[in-house]
Amino acid sequence: MDRPLVPFRQFVLKMHSRCDLACDHCYVYEHADTSWRGRPKSTSDEVLVRTAERIAEHAKAHRLTDVHVVLHGGEPLLAGPAKLRRAAEELNRALFQVCALDLRIHTNGVLLDERFLDLFDEFDIKVGISLDGDKASNDRHRRYADGRSSHPQVLRAVALLDRPEYRHLYAGLLCTIDVANDPVAVYDALVALDPPRIDFLLPHATWDQPPTRPDGHETPYADWLLTVFDRWEAQGRPVPVRMFDSVLRTLDGLSSLTESLGLDPADLVVIETDGSLEQADSLKTAFDGAPATGFDVFADDFDSAARHPGMIDRQSGLDGLSEKCRSCPVVRSCGGGLYAHRYRTGEGFDNPSVFCPDLMQLINGVEHRVQAASQVAVPSAAAGPLTDGELGELASGYGSANTVLALTDAQLGLGRTLLEELWWRAEPDRRARAAWDLITALDAEAPQALDRVLAHPYTRAWIVGCLTGPRGDRRGSSGPPADLGGLAEIAAAAALRAGWRIGGSDAVAVPVRNGVLRLPTLGRVLLDGCAEALVRATGDGFAVEAGGETLRFPWKNADDAPDPRWQPLNRAEAPGGPFGPWTVSLEDTDPHRDAHQWPVADRLGSGEVAAWQAGLAEAWALIGADLPGYADGLAAGLSVITPLRRGADGSETSSAARNAFGAVGIARPVGSDILALLAVHEFQHVKLGAVLDLHDLFDPKDTRLFYAPWRPDPRPLEGLLQGTYAHLAVTEFWRSRRRASGLDESAARRAELEFARWREHTAQAVETLAGSGALTPLGERFAAGMRATVTPWLNDPVEGWAALAAQRSAAETRAGFEERSGAGARQSAARR
Repeated sequence: MDRPLVPFRQFVLKMHSRCDLACDHCYVYEHADTSWRGRPKSTSDEVLVRTAERIAEHAKAHRLTDVHVVLHGGEPLLAGPAKLRRAAEELNRALFQVCALDLRIHTNGVLLDERFLDLFDEFDIKVGISLDGDKASNDRHRRYADGRSSHPQVLRAVALLDRPEYRHLYAGLLCTIDVANDPVAVYDALVALDPPRIDFLLPHATWDQPPTRPDGHETPYADWLLTVFDRWEAQGRPVPVRMFDSVLRTLDGLSSLTESLGLDPADLVVIETDGSLEQADSLKTAFDGAPATGFDVFADDFDSAARHPGMIDRQSGLDGLSEKCRSCPVVRSCGGGLYAHRYRTGEGFDNPSVFCPDLMQLINGVEHRVQAASQVAVPSAAAGPLTDGELGELASGYGSANTVLALTDAQLGLGRTLLEELWWRAEPDRRARAAWDLITALDAEAPQALDRVLAHPYTRAWIVGCLTGPRGDRRGSSGPPADLGGLAEIAAAAALRAGWRIGGSDAVAVPVRNGVLRLPTLGRVLLDGCAEALVRATGDGFAVEAGGETLRFPWKNADDAPDPRWQPLNRAEAPGGPFGPWTVSLEDTDPHRDAHQWPVADRLGSGEVAAWQAGLAEAWALIGADLPGYADGLAAGLSVITPLRRGADGSETSSAARNAFGAVGIARPVGSDILALLAVHEFQHVKLGAVLDLHDLFDPKDTRLFYAPWRPDPRPLEGLLQGTYAHLAVTEFWRSRRRASGLDESAARRAELEFARWREHTAQAVETLAGSGALTPLGERFAAGMRATVTPWLNDPVEGWAALAAQRSAAETRAGFEERSGAGARQSAARR
């Protein structure tokens, strides 16, 4: 049977085939392939027009919602502003009303100036820059042909991108690893440039031309990367790192963010300056002509290229790997490594990666560190267990305000216990002791003010971050100490809430990190040129003493603060309905809000705050009318919404964080109905996480994986339980929407289909849980409560086409699950 065609979603469009640098590790000019010599230096208008038309044709044929185009080279800026403008115009013209366009450019940065950036701003072209770290590291390879350093020019380009008018175009930094470079120096130099993302790339190599291994060491690249990982973790993961994020995601059964890891099918094609269609550029390191397909944009469509044997090999997942890889325990994270790195003359690509030992060590090293971090005990004795009645309410999927407040009280108790655990483990200095003394005094004299701060979702996220990894070691152990600056932030915020005047020798010294003084639950103050500041309450607000200057801010009426250095926490209130008003904080100031799996949004402008206010008001009205069983508990427990960045395709992104009770992350959708769905859906995860902190619902030693009807990859029991519980609310949402009046035909059909699909999925999942044999007696009662909610919905009549579509969806997911499970069983048998 023919394998279904995997459409391309990523298009690398070569604007220029030459470069103004002479990097000796470049795969285009310094490796096996020499095709660049015969290519036009710059692409033509004819190629640009035809490429744009072919991409639109491909997107229409496969009903793609978005495509990603990278303007590349050589060095694409050599094509000049006029040619780059033509490329952007043609792509936008062809794709208008076809699908969303995510347009980017990758450059060495040496020619980047305001002319280019103004053009990129006009067309929303995001800019990625290649930089190998500090000057010594970068100069090892990235030089001009005459040997001059390119480092100053690249730093100038990054500084331009970091200006406020261009910052939104800054996509990130790409760094090629050289193990001769100091990993900490490289990482610190990159982080100092405040990039939105960092990509570390292994140098291109094959079995014919293996990578440098100093002194014959087997895993120098893993050791280098793990050193960076440890520093990244110790700093609280201040920036997304694509390689690390991909390892963490694949270990959790999610998709990779890079072609070099994971089993996801490759969906990338290259368009050369003459219009030729090629496979990934990395193949140029294998042999001369390796990326060629024989197709071009004038004579061939992209479907033809997608059927090329080389493309198919990179889309075959586990089946496309060597026998050794298929039997490897880390194959689902590694994915055999980058396709080009598997090449050996005479054997082709039917080999493990030449970096195989490094990838194994890296993945196992990350997994070991994550597992060690997760072993911080969450003390269940911090609060009493829930009553049978409260558990029954929650098991049904709902939960009254009083029941959710019981969860809130229990979570506050947990937070207090964890804070005491941190203090017991820590090695406090004088400032930390002063902060702890103030916290103790506040607990005695103003406990409500202290509780407000301790109950903030990201206070616990900070505490757990301190307790995990080397920083959480007990006193006297090796490794860097826990970062206790958060104690002073908690103390200062609580003191301000209590209206305490803190002055003289008793003033709290609060750290200033990256120019930010954090006051959890209140906001942040932007301060340059100082490492700490003194904070005290005043009659009508608070004062900050820093750098010999005293700044005064009104905090109770913070929205009227004229000083832009004070950024108060935004709040939105949905007006009262049947369940009264719902007030939430729009958390866009706390640095620990990145506990969610998706990137968080930057500080919201006034227009975006107003859009959130309007959207939440409409969403709250819908929840009250259509989902009354959830409204009361939601208003009582969901106090923080953290705005996330929208995906390139405007997708409906949302997330809950296990150690941030009371918060959910949402990228604001266009429709208020979807905002209501995302809020209710994610708060289900929040509620269940709080229940699991108090009660054992399943055997944690049971490591089996189970079928989840909504995804093809096997899931651990807790993942299945979390998904099932969240989908109770999803099912009820669509059940309500299909009965709503005033829906157009498209919306009505979607509601019919989604209800049919989610009730089928959720009912199946409940039965899988109930029959797992891994639930505790309390867990069995919890599953019975979920079954009692979903079973009556199975009697709701649905249209025949929707029922068939739901069954087909379940069958397709089951087939994917069985394929993956069978592969896993074969691996286990091979290991035995």
